[in-house]
Amino acid sequence: MLRQLYNWTMSFAAHRNAKKALAAISFAESSFFPIPPDVLLIPMALAERRKAFEIAAICTIASVLGGMLGYAIGAFLYDTVGQWVVDVYHLENKMETFKAQYEEWGILIILLAGFTPIPYKVFTITSGLLAYDFGLFVLLSFMGRGGRFFLLAALLYYFGDPIRGFIERRLEILTAGVAAVAVTGFVLVRYGI
Repeated sequence: MLRQLYNWTMSFAAHRNAKKALAAISFAESSFFPIPPDVLLIPMALAERRKAFEIAAICTIASVLGGMLGYAIGAFLYDTVGQWVVDVYHLENKMETFKAQYEEWGILIILLAGFTPIPYKVFTITSGLLAYDFGLFVLLSFMGRGGRFFLLAALLYYFGDPIRGFIERRLEILTAGVAAVAVTGFVLVRYGI
């Protein structure tokens, strides 16, 4: 079943609507959706390596725009939508810790959150809630998200065929590894911060 899903994803990666789907997932993931855009970025870049950087740009721009929506949710809709996201991730007791950390380490937090598998939406909403400087938030989001997606695109562009072969030979192990990284990100947000 996993192999069939992989084959479908690879075939969808070359579909005429793949870039729109990538943009939609990138946008939504930065504000409320739990699936990271890497699930489409990787097969799309592998399917069309010459467009890897274009794909990373779509991912980055849409992700930052989604982050701006997350910021707005935190700033204007925290009592409804923002609280729902906080509840989904069980962060009710962590918000005071977030506030203290933002005062001291806001720049580093936003950069790292944009670059790592930690759920970025938590930080976009928190930035709006805490009225973090919006211009700086957008700049840091471009740096963090862009750094992540363009690094991934560069690796796929320069080492695409060996990476694709590696993925296809070890699909099950890699899927388990990606799931473990995602769960670790959620656990770090829930318990570690």
